[in-house]
Amino acid sequence: MPRNNAKRTRSAPTEETPEVSEAPAASVLDFVSPTELVDLPSRGRFYHEDHPLYNQETVEIRYMTAKDEDILTSQTLLKRGVALERLMQNVLVDKSVKPGDLLIGDRSALLVAARITGYGAEYKTQVACPSCGETSKTSIDLKSLETLEGSEEDQEELGVTSTDRGTFTTQLPLTGITAEFRLLTGADETAISKHLQRKRNKEVFDGSLSTQFSRAIVALDVETKREIIQKFVLMMPAADARHLRNAFKAVTPSLDMTQGFECTSCGHEDEVEVPLNADFFWPQ
Repeated sequence: MPRNNAKRTRSAPTEETPEVSEAPAASVLDFVSPTELVDLPSRGRFYHEDHPLYNQETVEIRYMTAKDEDILTSQTLLKRGVALERLMQNVLVDKSVKPGDLLIGDRSALLVAARITGYGAEYKTQVACPSCGETSKTSIDLKSLETLEGSEEDQEELGVTSTDRGTFTTQLPLTGITAEFRLLTGADETAISKHLQRKRNKEVFDGSLSTQFSRAIVALDVETKREIIQKFVLMMPAADARHLRNAFKAVTPSLDMTQGFECTSCGHEDEVEVPLNADFFWPQ
């Protein structure tokens, strides 16, 4: 049976039918994932000069994809506690920016922004009332979270000064020792979490605050040995510990993760903190 070649034959161009070049068909794979600039609570002020975010007020992320959802549901990554790290590395446009090097406040801002791109700004969750114990549903507008840049007034009152090394100093009121400390990063947060989990597994008192102090303190007067700093932290008078905790708060740029809450059962009003974990990314 002869082929119908008429449909396959191309006529020569004429004045009536000029030759037209055919544009290649668009591919669904040509879609480019949109990106967004995220305001950094730190405004890049506390990174070292060789850090890619040094003096940068924003960081660019791309919108979440189905591949990112796979990361958040990977049992292997969840058990290893690295799901959020992988997610952040995936959505960061500049791959020279490492999640572990980000200041904790900047990490929070990045995760909240990523969640908004994937599931919207409304976060529905359940909260147990600290007064009556009943669980109530609550909805949080993630776009309403405020940026906290630290308080210059509190810094002055606490005698906190900054150094040219990106650290801070304050004199502890009871011992009179000058403590030099730095802001904590994602790597610190991960290390602290793993350390505390090991202690809980051994049913040992976790001491989360002292663990944070041990990592944040750079020097005590002229003493910089880690073992000496760790021993001092465990023996530090409560008045000095409270002063140091307030000093951290006064200089730490962060995202205010607390929201007002009213119990539907007993009417108790309180504040709840939005947890930044893998469950945070699933609306249901």
